[in-house]
Amino acid sequence: MKKQNRFPPGWNEERVRRVLDQYEDQTDDEALAEDEAAFESTTHTVMEVPVDLVPTVRTLIATHRTA
Repeated sequence: MKKQNRFPPGWNEERVRRVLDQYEDQTDDEALAEDEAAFESTTHTVMEVPVDLVPTVRTLIATHRTA
């Protein structure tokens, strides 16, 4: 019996393959530039969260998105 793949809403196998291809073809310099750009965002932030708090933070983000 073949296992059925499950994707998040809006995702399918083609989209996953495109994302994988993008990152597999990316040079080290391109990857570094992408990482640095994430830290320069004015609409998002990056922070360390203790592992045991990750489920709570995910719940807060999900709640915020649906509000």
